[in-house]
Amino acid sequence: MKRGGRILLWVMFGLLMLAVLTFVTQQLWNWLIPDLFGGPVLTFWQALGLLVLSKILLGGFAKGGHREHSLKMKMKEKLSRMSPEEREALKQRIREKWCHFHGDSKTPE
Repeated sequence: MKRGGRILLWVMFGLLMLAVLTFVTQQLWNWLIPDLFGGPVLTFWQALGLLVLSKILLGGFAKGGHREHSLKMKMKEKLSRMSPEEREALKQRIREKWCHFHGDSKTPE
């Protein structure tokens, strides 16, 4: 198959998947939201708009988790510039803030 035909197939597949995702979103919304919260019933196009809005607000359009990767890289760089004593002090502060264990043992009771 020629390259143009393959690209067309992928575009069609992507549009089909978007339509299926939109339909599933619409059906789930219309099944849950009106009964639980008294919200409106959505049309297909409103469900598509909701998906696009949620992608913009929550996921962005970065490819492959770019933001998460960037955050990890910044943290690794910051940790690499710390001395062993500074790293240990940071670990201790994190433990004190997030690990609420009883006593001096490292296992929860």
